[in-house]
Amino acid sequence: MRGGWSARRAGRGAGGRFGAVRWHRIRLWGLLTVCVLATVGAVAWYTPMLSVRTVRVEGAVAVPEQQVRDLLEIPSGRSILRIDTTAVARRVVTIPKVRTARVQRVFPSTVRVTLVERVPVLFYDSPDGAHLLDAEGVEFAVEPTPIGVPKLTTDHPGSADPVTGAAVSVLAIAPPALAVQVDEVVARSISDISLKLKDGRTVLWGGTADSERKSAVVVPLLTRPGTVFDVSSPNLVTVK
Repeated sequence: MRGGWSARRAGRGAGGRFGAVRWHRIRLWGLLTVCVLATVGAVAWYTPMLSVRTVRVEGAVAVPEQQVRDLLEIPSGRSILRIDTTAVARRVVTIPKVRTARVQRVFPSTVRVTLVERVPVLFYDSPDGAHLLDAEGVEFAVEPTPIGVPKLTTDHPGSADPVTGAAVSVLAIAPPALAVQVDEVVARSISDISLKLKDGRTVLWGGTADSERKSAVVVPLLTRPGTVFDVSSPNLVTVK
């Protein structure tokens, strides 16, 4: 009995020493791994190994590419890891014609900037020129009107005007078959909006309420003879 107990103690002692050696080796390898990663990270962070060599700007059509590059502020030789992509994107979206900007690191040495530009859906006239509005009602440019963009006629046009916002919303929710025919949007109030078509006909839309129902009835209604098509009350449409 005494001999068996001693043998078991000896076995446990050997196992304990083996476990301690094994744990020591694991800790040593872990420490070496951390040191290697830290060294690689420091090299990548502070040396030219991952320095930016190429900047690609994609999606710039109406916005001059050089205007975008001027706002990037990426120093020559800067490590790609040290580029604050969020800050760069924020600077790019200060360009009025840019709706969104995405900045990505493409390893080993490229920064890619992808733009989504604002697209005009309406314009209104002013002494200083045509003001362009996008689908969010944002006024982003004063320049010659692109072909096919309808005119907005309202008392106080602008991004902060709720009537302007309602007019933009109506045009956005109108079915494509109708929207392509619109030449002018006349907005007297948020609930009194009409669409003048290129062929001289007029659609009395009303406000933004019941838009789904109005969209469903307006295109078939336009196949009837007439000049004024009233869908402001979609359950009781009229043609004159």
